[in-house]
Amino acid sequence: MDEESMEEEGGGGGEPMMDDQNHNNWGAGGYGRHLLGSAAGQLGDRFLREAATGTPAGTELSEANGMLQGCEPGGASCKGGAGAIAAAININASTSKFLMNVITIEDYKSTYWPKLDSAIDQLLTQSPGDYIPISYEQIYSCVYKCVCQQHSEQMYSDLIKKITNHLERVSKELQASPPDLYIERFNVALGQYMGALQSIVPLFIYMNKFYIETKLNRDLRDDLIKLFTEHVAEKHIYNLMPLLLEAQSTPFQITPSTMANIVKGLYTLRPEWVQMAPALFSKFIPNILPPAVESELQEYAAQDQKLQRELMQNGFTSELRIL
Repeated sequence: MDEESMEEEGGGGGEPMMDDQNHNNWGAGGYGRHLLGSAAGQLGDRFLREAATGTPAGTELSEANGMLQGCEPGGASCKGGAGAIAAAININASTSKFLMNVITIEDYKSTYWPKLDSAIDQLLTQSPGDYIPISYEQIYSCVYKCVCQQHSEQMYSDLIKKITNHLERVSKELQASPPDLYIERFNVALGQYMGALQSIVPLFIYMNKFYIETKLNRDLRDDLIKLFTEHVAEKHIYNLMPLLLEAQSTPFQITPSTMANIVKGLYTLRPEWVQMAPALFSKFIPNILPPAVESELQEYAAQDQKLQRELMQNGFTSELRIL
């Protein structure tokens, strides 16, 4: 294909646009785009490699321009003559357009974070089975661009602040709950939050990979679970535990699934809470209590008899026999 046909392919009513790996629009500069080759790919990955390896900014630009150093019109070392000069112009044009697409902190605050803020709101408040009208691809792309443009620290700070404010509202709502609804509402809050993390953590995977893990030596999921522990669970554990123990002594006051979800959730948040009610936790978490010993067999039998009597009192008489 000659130079004229290539220009016709890229010409027309306007210069066609191409997306690089950073989702920045690049001008398709006719013949020059073919000579750019791997240098364009190097520019596309510039920010991620800088974040991961500490490569100084601008290294890839130097490498790209290095392709043209020592190349003069008509020179023996410049194969293609005028074609190489055209390539130089196109490379510089593409580089300038790339640099003009830098996301400033103002752009981040006015355009990118508002999209993330809205999506996080919906994820934190969704109920199981709800349809969330957000584009996961768009949110993922926003996070990716902000990481590439060195806004990870600000984005992490905004995310933590956003979720902290949400959890503080959840805690206040729980404090206003009557005792008969307290356990169920805590279970809803815990399940809703853990469900939201299943979407939030993957959406921020680039920030986790290139900022939280590498610079903070932590993990995003662990940080967000810690937020729920500090702002909700710790504030309610001493009100919640007596209600759980009371519910345990009154069969079917709450559903077994609700009890299991809460106990397992509390153990995930802070394993040492087992010491507050070892017998309760042992019903749902294996190997919590020490191994059984022969000297306590009579006590175990007495506990079984008590449970059977309670079941019979609540109408479960078929196939039950007192030991």
